[in-house]
Amino acid sequence: MTFKISRRSALIAGAVLPFAAGIGVAPARAAAEMKGSSTPIHYRFKLGGFEVTTLRAGTGQMEEPQKTYGLNATPEEFAAVSAAAFVPSDRSQNFFTPTLVNTGTELVLFDAGPNAAGTTAALQAAGYTPDQVDVVVITHMHGDHIGGLATEGVLTYPNARYVTGAIENDHWAAAGNENYDKLIKPIADQFTYLDDGGSVASGITSVATYGHTPGHFAYHLESDGQRLLITGDMANHAVWSIGRPDWEVRFDMDKPAAIETRKRVLAMLAAERVPFAAYHLPSPAIGYVEATTDGYRHIPVGYQLMLNG
Repeated sequence: MTFKISRRSALIAGAVLPFAAGIGVAPARAAAEMKGSSTPIHYRFKLGGFEVTTLRAGTGQMEEPQKTYGLNATPEEFAAVSAAAFVPSDRSQNFFTPTLVNTGTELVLFDAGPNAAGTTAALQAAGYTPDQVDVVVITHMHGDHIGGLATEGVLTYPNARYVTGAIENDHWAAAGNENYDKLIKPIADQFTYLDDGGSVASGITSVATYGHTPGHFAYHLESDGQRLLITGDMANHAVWSIGRPDWEVRFDMDKPAAIETRKRVLAMLAAERVPFAAYHLPSPAIGYVEATTDGYRHIPVGYQLMLNG
């Protein structure tokens, strides 16, 4: 495309420039400082009569991600799948995202985050205080999910009751685990221990998703016909575990069981078009899945859930 300047326009411009070179020009300013990368610290939406808020309790980079994901994939396959999804294969960004559910009668927190500081900061940014939390639900007992329960013996959520899976608790109680002994054991009598299909509160039900840990639970939410699955660590990466559910993950304690769980749950989410919240996906950690020929495609949430309000 060619732009032409008329003689009249050139004359006008020539007349203005000397003025602009004098008193008409604002003084030069120093460049604004760089702020660095950022992600949303919370994301809230309606789910029927519930209000759901995901909380970014922390984030950090991981080097050499194939030491964690795709253990049974070749380096060439891992690199090709990564490149096709526009993510690097030599590093990744990890997120820690508890989910907060206001049922209208109780404030329910799913997982406590890796530490109290990050989770409570996100909680406060979302407009809540730790003493308002009525129920703390633990999907499983890895340290990045229970680390925020207490600091130096002081409970982060002093007014809460606690819920987790019976199988999960029994495993870690017998394992001689330092995090369990420090954070769970002192409040073990304050826990309710669920079996598959157990109720946390009206409309919130446990779902067996074993494999990542022996008693790992997801939690199904349903209110006024609207549904959401809080999946914990059932699938921890959009490309390397959702996209390829048969790829092994380092931290899955029973890898064959974890793979079968991923396939079963992702098939349900895709067939029934149910949104899900996954603990380690990028903020706001909410999305959908679509079946593909060789796995599934993660579809991050857009404005869909905003229309529920």
